[in-house]
Amino acid sequence: MLAFHDARLRYLYEAVACGSVRAAADKLGIAPSAVSRQVGLLEEELASVLLERHRKGVVATHAGRILIDYYRQHMAHQHDMLAKIDALRGLKSGSVSVVSGEGFAQELIAGPIRQFRRQHPGISVSLDIFGTTEIVRRVREDEAEIGLVYYAPTDAHIVSRGSVTQPMHAIIGVDHPLRHASQTSLQELNTWPLALLHGVFGIRQLLDHAERIEKIRLNAALTTNLISVAIGFVTSGQGVTLLPPCAVSTELADGRVLAIPVDSPALHQAEVQLITRAGRNLSPAANRFLQYCMHGMEAFQATT
Repeated sequence: MLAFHDARLRYLYEAVACGSVRAAADKLGIAPSAVSRQVGLLEEELASVLLERHRKGVVATHAGRILIDYYRQHMAHQHDMLAKIDALRGLKSGSVSVVSGEGFAQELIAGPIRQFRRQHPGISVSLDIFGTTEIVRRVREDEAEIGLVYYAPTDAHIVSRGSVTQPMHAIIGVDHPLRHASQTSLQELNTWPLALLHGVFGIRQLLDHAERIEKIRLNAALTTNLISVAIGFVTSGQGVTLLPPCAVSTELADGRVLAIPVDSPALHQAEVQLITRAGRNLSPAANRFLQYCMHGMEAFQATT
């Protein structure tokens, strides 16, 4: 059986993750030739080509992807093992990495993160904000332990640790003509200027699904990558947007916007999910943080 030096895997991983040998060298603080040499030695040890070099950079071969998957899992297991050792000292040190959609960030900070750090001040929390597609990728590839996502796509490498249905609503200004409506429809909303998110967000992917089912095309007056921009579009009286109420909980509580149910079966089944990679044994700190999210976030209280 072939043997190789595990330490060389990092050079392969960084070259692929950064897109080029030079970018990997810059990140690692070494010469590009050193990165190339370590990858070359790894290829010799395994008698396999691991990188394909193109004009714009490098990509992993099939053998290279297998090694990169192994490296990611190895690093995740190492992180979890060290976290368990930390736990023997009573969760006094360590870290938890979380990726989330923008609509959950404010509640995460005010609720679970605040409560968790009050009980475990020695444990740091990393919170990065992305769209649904990137959240799922980062969890799948062990770049984050926990993902908080709306309308996550089916992925065999992802498991849900907790979920609750959060139907999509029309978010309107308090003076909007629809303010007294018990419900509305996509067809009716299409008569108003709409602010919609880009397609990398689960919110937009769900709307695309609803459009196909109802054979309607929503016309966006504004397209954005920030929920806060869509909300600003509404509160400035320019039009309406479509979001789950949990994404505008502060604005609803402050009386700045209203949430009107939408008569669309496709929009009724969407879920908020806490996700992790299938097969990953989370650290005690990450498991504890999951519980704070499940019990301390309004997003995980079922709505109708």
